[in-house]
Amino acid sequence: MSTEALEGIEPHLAAGHQEADALVDLSNVVRDTRVGERGARPPRSLHRLRLVIEALARHTSDSAATVYAIADGSLALARHEYADPAEPRLLRRWIERGLVDEAPDADGPLLELAEVTGLPVISNDDFADFRTAHPWIQGDTTRFLGVVPILGGTAVALRPRAMGVRTPAQISRKLEESDLKAHGLLQGRGRKPMTAVLKRYWSCPHRGCQLYDRSRGSAVRLPLLRGGTPLCELHRVPLVDDGPRTGIAQLKLHVRGECVRRFTLDVGTRVALGRAPTPEGIGLHGVVPEPLLRRISRSHLEVTASDSGLLLRDLGRGGTRLLRHGTARWRPLNADEPTHFNLGDVAELTPGVTVTRSARRYPPEIAAAWRRSAAREARGPRAAALGAETELPPGEAAE
Repeated sequence: MSTEALEGIEPHLAAGHQEADALVDLSNVVRDTRVGERGARPPRSLHRLRLVIEALARHTSDSAATVYAIADGSLALARHEYADPAEPRLLRRWIERGLVDEAPDADGPLLELAEVTGLPVISNDDFADFRTAHPWIQGDTTRFLGVVPILGGTAVALRPRAMGVRTPAQISRKLEESDLKAHGLLQGRGRKPMTAVLKRYWSCPHRGCQLYDRSRGSAVRLPLLRGGTPLCELHRVPLVDDGPRTGIAQLKLHVRGECVRRFTLDVGTRVALGRAPTPEGIGLHGVVPEPLLRRISRSHLEVTASDSGLLLRDLGRGGTRLLRHGTARWRPLNADEPTHFNLGDVAELTPGVTVTRSARRYPPEIAAAWRRSAAREARGPRAAALGAETELPPGEAAE
């Protein structure tokens, strides 16, 4: 397959994790020789990333789904392992343009981002050598999506992974095998830890800038990170620490199938989304074209980020429709009772204007998934095994 097909990947590569629906362990994906046409499976291929992005689009019901990809420093080398020498050149260009993040060892930054953002990790790696530094991996069933070849390897599906529990001896052996990777955890010495950045609120020193104003409570943005330093996305100046941050959730607004804006909500907030809601709400004027905007009520949709997940309630005169992931039938959104809104669900404000969830999850949802897992284990090994295979957390619907 020519590299022309790879050019279509670029719109799906997020320059920052703030705009991503998932994190990708790029080296693991590119080197997966189970994927590809039979008889044409080179040691490395960027076409495997293309298949993963297509699978993510199906998984999230969003054809414009984006990924934040992190690659090992060695991935663009060994050009003879690619079927087409143009592929490593394209990868190098993505890295230089900031569309792919490169680290001597990608696992450390990848897992750190996963821990603090709640974004799912697309990888088949066991990460055994990182389980001491990241104990949350042990027994996890909610944060990792495995790449599963289908149709003879010509396509892939994404499936939630049960990471299992590794013994100290197993972890120790893996650490010995991956000594360089273990030392990779020390990378970034002298920089402010990313966890310390993302678990805080921030404010812009420019007078009047409200991009990160926590007092608004409606759509506080995550900082733009450059070299570990939080910057204002508008003014490109260092942000000022404004205290600890609560959990977050993220919505995506689509106009005629294209994601035009993302809204980050703090847990415990309730906001209205519409043509011209109250100042605390999310206004769509200037984002949605006028012909479509006229069909949307001033306050059209109520969004609540609660401990149990994201909830929607219809406020619009013209109504809002809801399409559940994996179904083909639209139904009216309830105007009296809030309705859970999961990953893969689609809410239609008016034909051509829809809202979906980002794959990013936040701490209360992760905790709820753990509680369900513990309840299954209490019912016995058979229930736990069956649940791991068949029960998915809210929004993690199988394809």
